[in-house]
Amino acid sequence: MKKASQKLADWQWNAVATKDRDLDGVFYFGVRTTGVFCRPSCSSRQPKRENVAFFITPNDAQIAGFRACLRCKPLDAKATEPAAELIASAFRTLRNGEIEIATVEDLAGRLDVSSGHLQKTFKNALGVSPKEALDMFRLENFKDNVRGADVTTSLYDSGFGSSRSLYEKAGERLGMTPAVYKKGGKGTTIKYTIADTPLGKLLVAATGRGICSVSFGDTEIELKNELEKEFFAAEISNDGTGLKKAVDSILRGMNGERSILALPLDVRGTAFQIRVWSELRKIPYGETRSYSEVAQNIGNTNAVRAVARACATNPVALVTPCHRVVASDGKLAGYRWGIERKKALLDKEKGK
Repeated sequence: MKKASQKLADWQWNAVATKDRDLDGVFYFGVRTTGVFCRPSCSSRQPKRENVAFFITPNDAQIAGFRACLRCKPLDAKATEPAAELIASAFRTLRNGEIEIATVEDLAGRLDVSSGHLQKTFKNALGVSPKEALDMFRLENFKDNVRGADVTTSLYDSGFGSSRSLYEKAGERLGMTPAVYKKGGKGTTIKYTIADTPLGKLLVAATGRGICSVSFGDTEIELKNELEKEFFAAEISNDGTGLKKAVDSILRGMNGERSILALPLDVRGTAFQIRVWSELRKIPYGETRSYSEVAQNIGNTNAVRAVARACATNPVALVTPCHRVVASDGKLAGYRWGIERKKALLDKEKGK
């Protein structure tokens, strides 16, 4: 149970970051610094990602030594949304690796639903198709496998039927060829710098193509470790001079300059994420949009939750201004770098 919970961490963290009420009852998260476990939608202050553990049931959390939150009361019975249950079951099936799932029809059959129903549920809730989810999990498996085996063995063990199918996905998801990824990004150059801001440390990193990461953190070592985690053998160097123009532009925006940060970007994401991030960059300085308005603007009114998840996975804070997206009632929802930072950014832009 614990192993399965660890494997589900990525999508679960996105739900916690967006306080997704629709996934209440599907899983629970514990915060090591407080010893408390909660529902995904808990209104308590967002914890740091490294302090969070995930559990399938409240009993799992209690066995691990966590006590129930008095605010969201995770021990109280509550009905779970059918769509959320189906997605959670699909992700568990894809993650456990014990059952061969080659097609969407295989996955639908395993879950005892029609492929059409599965397609509609994924699109409405996550903004991606079941096939895109399958590809995502195969690539994640490849990334794990290739560090201990050769590329050919890893691609077949990860569910790819041919090297062509893997290489077709590599540019979008890995940012490099599988052979280079096997070497941990060897030969890839990433330059970064870290600046002090009123909202903490700010890391700006770029490849030769453009800005690939803008993120807030409490310490320089925390930010540098996050950058190094994905590409363990990439050539990463501190270059404050080369990134000065980009950093200055970002800081001017934080300090009240009403401008659009038209910086070259090198970001990876699904087609849906790219559409959402592009739409966010159209939101004027000092204005906000609701998640439903963003969904409507990209032509998918049913993808409100998926828009929220795309905001939560935005890799370039401020440049793609996900902080300008709020709930329909105007209240602040989750923010990848902390709700306090989101409030401070919006207050500054509105002249408060």
